Amino acid sequence: MTSPGNGANHAPEEEDEDDYMNMTFGEEPKVTETSLQRRLRLKREGEIKARVKSKAEQAAEEKAAREEALSQSLLESARAKKSKGFAMMAKMGFKAGAALGSKDNADARLEPIRPEMKEDRGGIGLDSERKRKLNEAAVQSEKKLKVDETEFRDRVRREREQARMERQFYAGMKVCERMDDEKQGDSTQENSGDESEGSTKKRRTLSTRPLKSIPVVWRGLVRSREEAERDRRMRHDLEQSSTRLPTYVDDLEDEDDKKAMGKIKTTYMPVEDLEEEDPELEEFNALEVEERLRRLVEYLRKGHNYCFWCKCTYPDETMEGCPGLTEEDHD
Repeated sequence: MTSPGNGANHAPEEEDEDDYMNMTFGEEPKVTETSLQRRLRLKREGEIKARVKSKAEQAAEEKAAREEALSQSLLESARAKKSKGFAMMAKMGFKAGAALGSKDNADARLEPIRPEMKEDRGGIGLDSERKRKLNEAAVQSEKKLKVDETEFRDRVRREREQARMERQFYAGMKVCERMDDEKQGDSTQENSGDESEGSTKKRRTLSTRPLKSIPVVWRGLVRSREEAERDRRMRHDLEQSSTRLPTYVDDLEDEDDKKAMGKIKTTYMPVEDLEEEDPELEEFNALEVEERLRRLVEYLRKGHNYCFWCKCTYPDETMEGCPGLTEEDHD
């Protein structure tokens, strides 16, 4: 038997139990749309539908739809399973995902050829030509990358060495001219200019000797100097003739007066064979600078007992004390 006290304790527990049959879970109260909200919503939807899409947006949508369609297999769709052609192929042993033809052909295609959309107005073979040119350019760039990294530095070093030897050869031609003039005397030369004011350095005199009588090792120096002087004189005469004003002419002036007043023109007589061709000099200039410098050094040693690298003249032909013929011997 239960005591009255125990019965009184169970009564509140039964009242606290939840009624799960009448409970609701996650249901939101319905919101009533007003007429103003509905009108605004319809207006926004209409504006979205009425907006004309740009060409870029249309092309993007077309591309997305095309890629989505191409990504789906036609053999696995519900429409393909109802196809009579697919049913005939299945009876002959074809299975979706397998290749057509013999089973021994391991290189057979499992997917149909994907279509390529042309986005320009070029011809059919233009793309292949562009691909060929791009491939050739890629191959050429790879070849350039494979070139030795020191090639550029070697080329720059060779160019600097050539320029240095050209300067040495030019200095050697001046030495040859000076020593030949000292040997033959200065009687065959005439002065081509006065001493500049405030300077004790005299200008180089022009040669009156025929060019072909000068040794070929330093003939180019004289020829270039004569050509430069001829061009300078021609420019000077042209400028004087174009800017000269009419002057007073005194009939009583004699030759001495004209000479004293500087009215007598000095006629420039170029070397007699300056305009003639010089095959020997052209052949010599066509040689490499190393060969031209070697011949010049030998000329100084044989003709003047002078070593271009030692910068001194020896008393006899043996040139005792000279290390050798080349610059490396004098290092």
